[in-house]
Amino acid sequence: MSNVLFVCIQNAGRSQMAEALFERSAGNRHAARSAGSRPAARVHPEVVEAMAELRIDVAGNVPRRLEDDDMAWADVVVTMGCGDECPYVAGKKYVDWELDDPAGRPIEQVRIVRDDIGRRVNDLLAELATRS
Repeated sequence: MSNVLFVCIQNAGRSQMAEALFERSAGNRHAARSAGSRPAARVHPEVVEAMAELRIDVAGNVPRRLEDDDMAWADVVVTMGCGDECPYVAGKKYVDWELDDPAGRPIEQVRIVRDDIGRRVNDLLAELATRS
């Protein structure tokens, strides 16, 4: 079992989608968390809408600040556009996903980001399966 941490700046879009899609696909095989370096007050409404289309409810999720405990917990850290604001801890596997920020985008563009994240999550799960 691997612990995967998804990190972006606000924890209101990309990382929320990644955590939810990872949890749905991984089942109980792996654990996921998400956090942000500067969390927003709520998940972006366009992200809530795009995820609801997949019958995944993120409306009640509350963006949270990245803490040292999260970094200690994680085996794999997936960063998404936080650059220098994402901390580095030796001994962790890091993956950087360059993704457009869905904040304020039309739903058609949010779907593209969501589906891209879904493909990347599936690739990550396949990689984790070979490491087990």
